[in-house]
Amino acid sequence: MRGDGRLLRDGRELLDLSSNDYLGLSRHPLLVERSANYVRQYGAGAGASRLITGTSARHNAVEARIAEFKRSEAALVFATGWQANAAAIPALAKAAKGTVIFADSLVHNSIHAGLRTAQADVQFYDHNDYDHLARLLAEHGSAPARLVISESVFSMDGDRADLARLNALCRQHDAMLYVDEAHATGVLGARGAGLTADHTGAEIVMGTFSKAMGGFGAYIACPDVVRDYLVNMCAGLIFTTAPPPALLGAMDAALDLVPDMDEDRAHLLGLGAQLRKGLHELGYDTLGSTTQIVPFIVGPEAEALALGEHLLQHGIAALPIRPPTVPKGTSRIRFALRSTLRAQDIDTVLSAVASWKKP
Repeated sequence: MRGDGRLLRDGRELLDLSSNDYLGLSRHPLLVERSANYVRQYGAGAGASRLITGTSARHNAVEARIAEFKRSEAALVFATGWQANAAAIPALAKAAKGTVIFADSLVHNSIHAGLRTAQADVQFYDHNDYDHLARLLAEHGSAPARLVISESVFSMDGDRADLARLNALCRQHDAMLYVDEAHATGVLGARGAGLTADHTGAEIVMGTFSKAMGGFGAYIACPDVVRDYLVNMCAGLIFTTAPPPALLGAMDAALDLVPDMDEDRAHLLGLGAQLRKGLHELGYDTLGSTTQIVPFIVGPEAEALALGEHLLQHGIAALPIRPPTVPKGTSRIRFALRSTLRAQDIDTVLSAVASWKKP
């Protein structure tokens, strides 16, 4: 992979439209340098779990910076976003016996993993259907605790949750809001701090450093009391080794860069708008995408595979997405854009799509 949105595969240069490196930071010199410096100064590993000797001054410093970035009281670093969701959700469900969790039907697999092991009554509401959510909240008004879970940007459809509506519903029904910002962190919101930066109210916000932030790892931003609870009750944090210094160095560097990348964010969203407009003019559905993730719905799996191969032959790496990752009958090419691409690159993609003949 190269920093300009290209990759080399079998000696060929391809346009990379499958990576989540939305701001092209994965090869940025500052991230590389600081990550290497942290290894030289602090070693290759943390050596233990957070509750033993794995927590260092570097962990605390990065978490303080994340909290400031997200405008939350506290933050907690995890190894991956999958780990954070899969581990934090069951821990939160244990806080009150009889907890009911309400989750958008299209939440990420990691959230589903957390829901499967949570000791809670789980209710799914139709995707972005807040009238349906309101009815479910009303039906479970006597529950001792209610937790609503949504992504802010949905990873397969590229559309956004209505956080203003979610915040209002949670206030009305005395529910806690948990938002996964994996695909919004760095790209959307004031200073790239995600959509929750523009719509405050979610008590718990998960995000990653493995996408627009260019590195690896994840965080949960939350009130101090929630952080203290997770430190002592979240099995996925307690029984695993703390993130190593190299990750922390890259996180620290990304937090230096991302708040000042407004021009890159605007360019990226412009590329998304250009691609959607062109696909619509060719008669294709991009669902409700409004972000850097642009799904190109094909339908049958065989057609998605054929289109993926067609694009590859035209020098474009855009891999097909099929069930069970997406619902049956909605196989697609999922274009993931990055700010290092040019408008001419989008024209190249649209030209290749226009030349495709369905099998």
